[in-house]
Amino acid sequence: MSAVTAQRGTRRGKRRGAQRGKGSTVVALVILCVLLFPVYWMVNTSLQSGVTSFNTDWFPFHPSLSGYRQAIADQGGHLLISLAVALGATAISLVLATPAAYGLARFPLPGRGGIIVVILVTQMIPGIVVANALYGTYSSLHLLNSLPGLVLADASLGIPFSILLMRSFMATIPKEIIEAARVDGAGRLRTFLSIVVPVSRNGIITAGLFSFLFAWSDFLFALTLTSTDKVTPITLGIYQYLGAQTEQWSPVMASVVLACAPSAVLLVVAQRFIASGITGGSVK
Repeated sequence: MSAVTAQRGTRRGKRRGAQRGKGSTVVALVILCVLLFPVYWMVNTSLQSGVTSFNTDWFPFHPSLSGYRQAIADQGGHLLISLAVALGATAISLVLATPAAYGLARFPLPGRGGIIVVILVTQMIPGIVVANALYGTYSSLHLLNSLPGLVLADASLGIPFSILLMRSFMATIPKEIIEAARVDGAGRLRTFLSIVVPVSRNGIITAGLFSFLFAWSDFLFALTLTSTDKVTPITLGIYQYLGAQTEQWSPVMASVVLACAPSAVLLVVAQRFIASGITGGSVK
């Protein structure tokens, strides 16, 4: 009887576990639907021509791309500017942060702990403080309303984060790899370029992705350091667009969809690189 009772208890426990699993799945799906609803509504509105905030249908029964055509005509230049700024800021961030992260991870530099603390503190400074400080400096250097000025400002967002992120990756590289390269006659620069950078590929791609997203989504620096249409990224373009298109939401939402597309594509493409175990298989 005790064996039969134990079997019944086991089956009962499995049923309870299956019910809890189904309940958790349902709750997760509900939460996911709530979180994704703004995205759906954005795409839905962008596909309906001539809609306002009061007459938008719940589903685009007659989809139209007129909003996208108008958005590309009005905001295409701003998208290109954002792309140039984000790519430039990402390149500067990686070029400066990669060797800095390697130095902090591998060399016994004096005051290394203090340097790391300072880098951490820079992440806590409000962006408006940095923007106001840059405004006076940019005015003296004639960098206001310029593409290089905006690139340098946005690079300042990605460099500290990239250093901290890549330092943690590079600290996990086995010493045997670096020592073997040095024994074979490779100098510090050759070891860094031929060994450390390839092994740290996942960390560098992750840092580059976040640097791109920081620059792509920047609004504060663009609003503070630019005052003409000559250098207007898409974030500022959408902000200005809202005042002119309050009765025609299809072009506005189409602009937002176009602005979100590069970030979504990058996240999908780079997700396989953003993983742990970057040194897996490097030591044989």
